[in-house]
Amino acid sequence: MKRVLAVIATALAMGGVHAQETFDTEAGNLLAVLRESAGISQERETLQPYGTLRAQLPDGSEVELETSWFRYVGDMHIRLVFDGKAHLQSASSEDLDRLHLEPDQALDLAVRNMRRTYGEPTVRPWRGGLMQVLGRADDLNSSYFLDRPFWRSLEARHAQGLVVAVPQRGGLLYAPADDEEAVAALRFSAAAIYAASNRSRVSSALYLFREGRWSVFQPPMNVTQ
Repeated sequence: MKRVLAVIATALAMGGVHAQETFDTEAGNLLAVLRESAGISQERETLQPYGTLRAQLPDGSEVELETSWFRYVGDMHIRLVFDGKAHLQSASSEDLDRLHLEPDQALDLAVRNMRRTYGEPTVRPWRGGLMQVLGRADDLNSSYFLDRPFWRSLEARHAQGLVVAVPQRGGLLYAPADDEEAVAALRFSAAAIYAASNRSRVSSALYLFREGRWSVFQPPMNVTQ
């Protein structure tokens, strides 16, 4: 929890960067992004809200937040956000209430908005027999991890499922689970990208998509729980 609060405090401290930007906070502008929850590992999917959180800002003041942040899988959490010209603004639980959206409904809507605004995910070959998932906004490629219909369409061609890495915001890679060489290449490539990504990191784990659900295939590094 201390790690999570530190992340929140940092995000708040940086809020002034886009304080002058005006955001459309209606349902059609809602997106979902994945961010790292360092030191945590959730074996299977969940959509558990963080609830009320307290954070201390650099000036020593404390704030309470009702975020639309949700524990998801592995060392990742979901943040519901509103899209802007240059930045993203976090949605609050009050925003979801105002829009009459439950968390699962908000996530489904965010994925549909992502497809409409930034295109349906496309796949192209990457090195080592791996495949790369791309959209029209590089920094949001990782959000296609949340596009369940897309992964179901791929799973239909791979009965053993897909092993997926999301080491950074712009990087989303996968290999068929029954291709041992490609999975080995994915282990190496994902670890290298994660190590080099610094502030754009998302996850140090590998994930398995099978039977329409996500689970952890290879645990994240440095789990403390």
